[in-house]
Amino acid sequence: MHAVVLREFGPAHNLRQEVLPDPEPGPGQVRIAVRAAGVHFIETVLRAGAAGELAPPLPELPHVFGGEVAGVVDAAGPGVDTSWLGRSVVTAHGTPGGYAELAVAGLDEVHPLPDGLGFQAAVAMVVTGSTAVGLLDIARLTAADVVLVTSAAGGVGRLVVQHALAAGATVVGAAGGGAKSGAVRALGAHAVDYRQDGWDDAVRELLGAERPLTAVVDGVGGAVAATAYELVADGGRFVSIGAASQVGFAPATDRVRHVDALLELLARPEDRPGQERRALAAAARGDLVPAVQSFPLSHAAEVHAALERRETTGKVVLVP
Repeated sequence: MHAVVLREFGPAHNLRQEVLPDPEPGPGQVRIAVRAAGVHFIETVLRAGAAGELAPPLPELPHVFGGEVAGVVDAAGPGVDTSWLGRSVVTAHGTPGGYAELAVAGLDEVHPLPDGLGFQAAVAMVVTGSTAVGLLDIARLTAADVVLVTSAAGGVGRLVVQHALAAGATVVGAAGGGAKSGAVRALGAHAVDYRQDGWDDAVRELLGAERPLTAVVDGVGGAVAATAYELVADGGRFVSIGAASQVGFAPATDRVRHVDALLELLARPEDRPGQERRALAAAARGDLVPAVQSFPLSHAAEVHAALERRETTGKVVLVP
């Protein structure tokens, strides 16, 4: 099979397409002919060899990135009913990795695709969508809320904006750059560019003194999060879902009611399968619609470079 392999930590061009032996499913496993594979920003950090408090451990090399896989079951391991053959499925735990034409996953980690849900949308929802679902359980947004969503043009951020608008909340999306701000406005939310000086004043001007900010859903961290925190009215909520800036943020006071970290949510593996199913079902119903940017598998290095330059929006997907 063709796969994109990292053999040395470093710049994006260290990702190279190679021919590897086809993986074989073991007991209780299925093999998936990959139709779409998800890409995460954290994979660019790991590829560069940057380990730290906010990053997972570095992988052993050589390594094939990408656990998110959607495709068609083309082989079944011992003990697996052959009725799975030919079924369209998605998993968050494909091995050796989704940057490949074939991947293997345990049957207990595989979800059949709901009717009407395509491969790219499914791979966008199985982790990014389930993250949004878990986050929204924490945030509990209602029509009474005035919400600021940072990284609002990203995969999770766009889903949060959609949900908040559907709930009737007033929503301001903060995104980096004019194009991404425009994408947020296209969803129906107000938008500001957090790369511009005084973006917090722009938020205040949009809302006016009579509509205090009741909630922040932050996916950036660092200075953006610190600025967003200062915008929250007393008694509001600040929910952290990540740190794309690679710089964490911890509020210095007890002014807000909740400060919930996504890392705590992800540390509960017993919740993941249910959240994954709920996310896939929400996408199949059209309640949450992921934005997907797809690229050929052979362009994985260019995709990593674009992610590092913050040139992508929505969920980035590789297609063999």
